[in-house]
Parts: sequence; C-alpha cells; structure tokens
Amino acid sequence: MWPRAILLVDMNAFFASVEQQDFPELRGRPVAVTNGLEGTCIITASYEARAFGIRTGMRLPEARRLCPHLIRRPSRPHRYAEISARIMNLLREEITPDLEVFSVDEAFLDLTRCQRLHGPPPVIAEKVRTLIRERIGLPCSIGLSGDKTTAKYAAKLKKPDGLTVIPPWEAAERLADVPVTELCGIAEGIGRFLAAHGVFRCGDMKKLPVSVLGRRFGHPGRRLWLMCQGLDPEPVHTDVPPPKSIGHGKVTPPETRSRRTLVVYLQHMCEKVAARLRRHGLEARHFLIALKTRETWLGGRYRATRPTSRAPDILALALRMLNEHWQGQGIWQVQVTALDPAPARLQPDLFEDPQETGASTDARLEGVMDAVNRRFGDMTLVPARLLDRSPMPDVIAPAWKPFGHRRTL
Repeated sequence: MWPRAILLVDMNAFFASVEQQDFPELRGRPVAVTNGLEGTCIITASYEARAFGIRTGMRLPEARRLCPHLIRRPSRPHRYAEISARIMNLLREEITPDLEVFSVDEAFLDLTRCQRLHGPPPVIAEKVRTLIRERIGLPCSIGLSGDKTTAKYAAKLKKPDGLTVIPPWEAAERLADVPVTELCGIAEGIGRFLAAHGVFRCGDMKKLPVSVLGRRFGHPGRRLWLMCQGLDPEPVHTDVPPPKSIGHGKVTPPETRSRRTLVVYLQHMCEKVAARLRRHGLEARHFLIALKTRETWLGGRYRATRPTSRAPDILALALRMLNEHWQGQGIWQVQVTALDPAPARLQPDLFEDPQETGASTDARLEGVMDAVNRRFGDMTLVPARLLDRSPMPDVIAPAWKPFGHRRTL
C-alpha cells in the first residue's frame, strides 16, 4: 500500500472528443472547436488536427493554412458540462468520494483510503481509465503519484489515452531534470525569480534555502519548494467553499464604440448575475462593473442602496458606471461581478415600502422568469433589449463544478 496516492484524470481534447462522439462522421478527422460560428479563436482541436500543428489559441484562418480540410465546430458548452458532470459523478460513485473537480475536464482523486477496497494504486488507475472509456466512450490520460503536482505532471506525459505512474518514492529522482516551469503553478514570473536564484530544473530546488521562497511568496513559496521534490503537501479538496464573488463577463466585438451595444452587453451580464444569485438564494450589495479597452479596464466598485438579486438594480449601477467612465473608447469586454454574495433576507425591511420599491411585484415576475428559464434553458425569457444580445454561446467558467453555485456557464 502506498502511504499516499493521488491520481489525476485529464480528458483528452475534451470538447473535440465530445464532438467526434456525438457526430461519428467527424471521427478520425481534423476538428477545431471555436466559440460559436462568429468566434475565430480555437478553443481546442482534435489530435488529428494537432498533427498539423494546430493548437489552442490559434486563429481559424492560420489553422486553415496549415490544414485546408480542417472541420470547424461551434462549441456547445451545455453539452460539455453535461458530459463532465457524468464523468465526475461516475468517479465519485464507483471509485472514491475523495475527489476534487479541478476543471471541466480534470479531476484529482485521493486513492489513499480506498486501496483495501480496489487494490494497489496502479490497478485503480487502470480501472479508472477503463471505466471512463466503457461508460462515457471518451479517451483520457491519467497521472498517478504521491502528490497532486507530480500526478498532474505525469498525466501529460502520455497523450492521448495514456497512463503514467510515478511512485512517490521515485518522484524526486523523476522530477530532477524537469524544468520548473513544467510544473502546474510555476508560471513565467515565478520561473524568472527561481532562475535568478539558480533554479532552472526541479533538482536545483533543494540547493535553494526554503526561507528564500518563504520570504518572497509566504506559505505558497514553501509549497513550491516541496513541489519540485515530489512532496507537494496540498490535499485533495472535496468541498466547494461558499462563493466570495459571483460574476459574468463577455467579449464584445473588437473596438466596440456603440453605447447601445455596450448597454445590451451590460444588461445581459446583469441578468445572468442576478439570476445566479436568486438560484442560490443569495443577494449582494457591492458590485464590480468594468469595461476592458485595448490597454486597461474602466469602471470600479459600486454599492446598491440595499442587498439585491434584481437585474434592474444592478443595471442601474452599470449605467452609472458607463456615464462616469466611458468616453467613447473602443471596448473589448464587459464584466459584472457581485463582490459580497450572502444569504438573501427572508423578510423585507420593516421600514421599506413595497409599493415604493415594487419589490413584491418584481419578485413574482422574476420567479416566473426563473421558472421558465430553468425549464426551457437560460435566457429563454429575457427583457426585449436582450433579443439583440451576442449570438456567441456562453463559456464554461474556469472554476466550474458539477454542482452548487459554481455549476455555471
């Protein structure tokens, strides 16, 4: 038995694989997924497309120069989220409840406690890969080690449909010649700091006193020191903490200078934030409302007169921001975020006049809208202005989870 066993499941070219599964005529062919028919940035590509040099983030015209017969598929985020939820529930029910959803196509499993039930960790890892292939029909790569960082590194060594095992007692040696920037969590900025101190590969880290990283980065610095030696102490987090914020943003057409278009986009985000607050019985009083120009962000924090989950209240703040900060600059993105979501009041304020606020009527109207949209799909019933909203589909939030307040697009 391993003293600690952590497994990472990484679904291979997940969105493209779902497209090929749902549309058999795409199997074995180069497929690129973009955000709708208007989006030109490739979200992911099938392995057949990657063989031509096509990669995530590449623009469609460039990709088609590399692969003229490339097949473009508009993304279907609701379908991907549905499949992801099935995968996560399958792993939780069949393997272990000690599971952390890391992203829509990745999950960490702590196998330490289930070895007596399922067998040695390598046997469990193969069982996981077979389970996903047979029940879901999609390929995945698996990394297995004694800590999260080494498991994640291992998972990318054999793609697609691979299994890499790095026993915890071999982790330090296996990582010794790996560049530190290959590890999850060590981006270019941290990499430059480490390089300045003579740390280029993981094996160099033990020459650097841990106190140097502690002084510069605090507790995360001490974790970095251990990560490079295959000793990442970070546990698998099975819980989803209460929301510190709830927000939605959307990319606008490049250099948007139309006030009417900006109002539509802002109202769209206000409606989504408000509906999500209501869905989880939350209200907020402080909001971050912002517009992104080519160089910077415009806007700031705004305070409502009372905690709210009503879109008109949030939109009033957004229009105020627009009047105060926007002077006709070209805009690339809008963002609306509730900064302090908290459980909604069960009773109205004793000194609040429902006739004056329209609270009772608004609550009934919003309840009807929410019921319709839950049954027939988000934004089925919307204010008339939003009939002109962006035709590009929603995207899956980086912090997406298959349950609770983070199950959102």
